[in-house]
Amino acid sequence: MKLASLKAGGRDGTLIVVDRALRHFVVASEVAPTLQAALDDWQNTAPRLNSLADDLAHGRHPDSRPLAEADLAAPLPRAFEFLDGSAYLPHVERVRRARGAEVPESFYTDPLMYQATSAGFLGPRDPVRVQSEEFGIDFEAEVIVVTDDVPMAVTAEQAGKHIQLVGLVNDVSLRNLIPAELAKGFGFLRSKPRSALSPVLVTPDELGEAWRDCVLHRPLVSRLNGELFGQPDAGVDMQFSFAELVAHAASTRPLAAGTIVGSGTIANQDTSLGASCLAEKRVLEIIASGQPTTPFMSFGDTISIEMLDTEGQSIFGRIEQVIERYEP
Repeated sequence: MKLASLKAGGRDGTLIVVDRALRHFVVASEVAPTLQAALDDWQNTAPRLNSLADDLAHGRHPDSRPLAEADLAAPLPRAFEFLDGSAYLPHVERVRRARGAEVPESFYTDPLMYQATSAGFLGPRDPVRVQSEEFGIDFEAEVIVVTDDVPMAVTAEQAGKHIQLVGLVNDVSLRNLIPAELAKGFGFLRSKPRSALSPVLVTPDELGEAWRDCVLHRPLVSRLNGELFGQPDAGVDMQFSFAELVAHAASTRPLAAGTIVGSGTIANQDTSLGASCLAEKRVLEIIASGQPTTPFMSFGDTISIEMLDTEGQSIFGRIEQVIERYEP
């Protein structure tokens, strides 16, 4: 089952069910007005949404309409929580190596995670508006999951059963603002503006063999200004599964339905597959020659992020955004 939200219908959008090929949809307001409302009562709404999806797949729904991804808001236009991890330790290792620092042993057993911006997500075709190129504009291609209500102190095995949807995110970062923020010892804030979610979120069963052990085993493809930038495999080198990340987040508190948990930037030990953010490419350049040569993004640049199945068909739709100057 694939779910999305139309921009029409207020700040939380209108819930729709989308067909497997991302060509048609039906409005799901008879089941729930928004995706958040569906997640709040997932045990009852999921079977009814699945029934709509089945009718749509077999041409039995009289009100199906053509899908235009430009009409979509983020599937969850706002969420109660976005908890972003850093589960691909090759990325962490390179960043720290570039500045002459070792990776603490605890990073291999205790997940890195921070509370990210969740009050609003950009739609998959919305521009990324930034005040200045001097901020160091970067994209980060990641996988996310969305949970139902997760009790406090669940085990990883239990946590996996609370993962109800899977998708992608462009976790926008303003790299030149990060060092001063982290130096305060209080985490990210100004350096993390709003991120963009993929056009659709899908249930794990929709992913078939690509979803194993709460890890998504497919390459994540990023294109910068139309040129292939990276296609590392999300199923390789993930130190902590999504079940482990959810359990970590819920270790001392319950998680509300609609909580988003991110994987962190996808990165493999095999650097020939490219990177999922500019910062990683720059640190590889620093390691190789002592200086970065790749610039951060400029106004007018475009970034697209997409994951394809084994038949070359888009699974979540494509995030495609242009960087624009923000005019107050």
